Amino acid sequence: MSISIAKLIREFTYNGVALLDPGPTFSPEEIRDLYSAQYPELTTAAIDGPEYKGEVMCFKFVRAAGAKGCVAQPASSHA
Repeated sequence: MSISIAKLIREFTYNGVALLDPGPTFSPEEIRDLYSAQYPELTTAAIDGPEYKGEVMCFKFVRAAGAKGCVAQPASSHA
């Protein structure tokens, strides 16, 4: 039985869009910062992953969701 060595490929996505990996020397955080010039909302995005699919490491940039405005109060019933 022989052991084979395969190079892992990194894949980055944001909002369903595939983003090219600029190189293996960049960390996922550096890649997020690099693409934040094109997608400003990435500056506060979280990084999900890696999720392994065979020889592919999948990273997903997830936009930080926040609610603006007032917080909805539950309806109160008066008896």
